[in-house]
Amino acid sequence: MSTRREHDLLGERDIPEAAYYGVHTLRAVENFPVTGTPISIYPDLIWALASIKMAAARANFELKLLDAAKRDPIIAACEEIRAGRLHDQFVVDVIQGGAGTSTNMNANEVIANRALELMGHGKGEYKFLHPNEHVNLSQSTNDVYPTALKIAAYAGIMKLVAAMEILRGAFEVKVEEFKDVIKMGRTQLQDAVPMTLGQEFSTYAVMLGEDEMRLKEAVLLICEINMGATAIGTGINADPDYARLVCAQLRDATGIPVVTAANLIEATQDCGSFVQLSGVLKRVAVKLSKTCNDLRLLSSGPRVGLGEINLPPMQAGSSIMPGKVNPVIPEVVNQIAFEVIGNDITVSFAAEAGQLQLNAFEPIIAHSLFKSINHLRAGCLTLAERCVKGITANRAFLRQGVERSIGIVTALNPYIGYESATLIAQEALSTGRSVTDLVLEKGLLTKDELDDILRPETLTRPHRPPVRLR
Repeated sequence: MSTRREHDLLGERDIPEAAYYGVHTLRAVENFPVTGTPISIYPDLIWALASIKMAAARANFELKLLDAAKRDPIIAACEEIRAGRLHDQFVVDVIQGGAGTSTNMNANEVIANRALELMGHGKGEYKFLHPNEHVNLSQSTNDVYPTALKIAAYAGIMKLVAAMEILRGAFEVKVEEFKDVIKMGRTQLQDAVPMTLGQEFSTYAVMLGEDEMRLKEAVLLICEINMGATAIGTGINADPDYARLVCAQLRDATGIPVVTAANLIEATQDCGSFVQLSGVLKRVAVKLSKTCNDLRLLSSGPRVGLGEINLPPMQAGSSIMPGKVNPVIPEVVNQIAFEVIGNDITVSFAAEAGQLQLNAFEPIIAHSLFKSINHLRAGCLTLAERCVKGITANRAFLRQGVERSIGIVTALNPYIGYESATLIAQEALSTGRSVTDLVLEKGLLTKDELDDILRPETLTRPHRPPVRLR
């Protein structure tokens, strides 16, 4: 393998000639063999880094700190990366020491070496264009890295919201399809009062809609960036106008409404927006998991469970039990939710552990957030396409359950009184007879009155009693 020689403060190293990364990246790969997962697993992060370096080059040119001969190839290299090229050159591990320095240096080196090629030079000929002096001009890892995390998270959240909208739409279709399917509701797993299956499914759609709004609110917090802060927020080595200019360039490059933080020292050390966002992701996960718990329970059986709905069969459920089909799609979404809840704990600990003017643990915050965002998005799309769209209702069985249930006696309270209704319920439970038969036998209501009271539209929404208590 042909190599080139590069050096840093620790000495010289041989770099594969074909590699666009350099000596700093090589040392990081050697130092952090942790997950085996490179940062390129998160394309939004690579896109964000390239966007920041491009915005910085344009701002530095406006300030006459960078000439066009260097600006143009830097921008061209960044545009290529934003378009998806060279992502395989971002090789440092997602979990790394150094507060993200390895990620920033990986970006600087890849962009510099591609820019050198565009200028007609060889990789590593940094006397013509340098990773630190030119690509990283007016910057520090401590403003680049958190800003990149925020931009990447913003892009990811928008994709997650879109996936949640698709899942919500799938539930809304079922709301309409099941609007006339009468069933028994349950509290504490005991028979409660009647409802429609459409009403039950409407709650899942509403919960998703609420969480979409919460995510849109949380994502606004991560639009506040600290570009121009450089090392600790004092702006050392940056022009007084740089923060304003780079922020405007970044808005143009990404379409994200980023704004410069009012206090860059605070913004450089504070991870509160990541904690907030992680908490909302946990909320999404908890409620999504609850929905999947319901789907698994409602479809349990097929003969000795609740058996109220049927989930579409996706695969054989057992290597030993013929004919068994498991609710594998809700199960995988449950597991995603468990992971997201754990990721939130990791983000909380990492944010709390920051000291003084910098949080050194943003890499694990990034890894945790991006996993949560990406996996929730995949889970929503999978649940919509491979489960919810194919759900069917066991209509006759559900109506039979209502007719057999003692719970419908609650609907008779306004007509026969709580005490009489309690006696009817006790007798129905002990004898196995139906509530309607006992009410008619005791002459508490006529058949016409009972039929009117037990109409689905009467049972499942507020109404004024048409008759007085007896």
